[in-house]
Amino acid sequence: MDRLLSELLRQEDDLQFNAFDSFSAWRVGSWIVKKARKEGLPIAVDITVSGRCLFHWSANQASVDNEAWIERKRKSVMRFGHSSLYLGRFLAAQGKSAAQKYYVDESEYAFHGGSFPLRLRGTGVVGTVTVSGLKQEDDHDLVVQSLRWILRKPHETPPVIATRDE
Repeated sequence: MDRLLSELLRQEDDLQFNAFDSFSAWRVGSWIVKKARKEGLPIAVDITVSGRCLFHWSANQASVDNEAWIERKRKSVMRFGHSSLYLGRFLAAQGKSAAQKYYVDESEYAFHGGSFPLRLRGTGVVGTVTVSGLKQEDDHDLVVQSLRWILRKPHETPPVIATRDE
């Protein structure tokens, strides 16, 4: 578990931006949509910066529940500053629920993979890229792949799903 948590933190450190605007959101979101359409993925995707939705798309096969998951995952990342997968795995490693650790209502927050912090170097977290509809590790990996693509970062390590210690 320690190895997975370290890898997730490394991703957050590695996938930072110097700037992120609506054009950046369009490029990231469009990459995700293209992959989803090509592979028939039943997802919804949302990119929000400073409380403003810059990109949102939902596949025909996605459900209304995906929208609720997006909101809850995004809220978790914005409050705690880490990917929703990291937050969930961190809680699991401690053997605690979010309610026990953070005193939050788990109907309002989701500590499951799929939301990733948009960090600006020298500023911190300014927004999120969130995917919902797949297994949580796959949601997370799809976001990470899109950010690696826009930042031109090589895929240095296998997807998180392949490196889990569970």
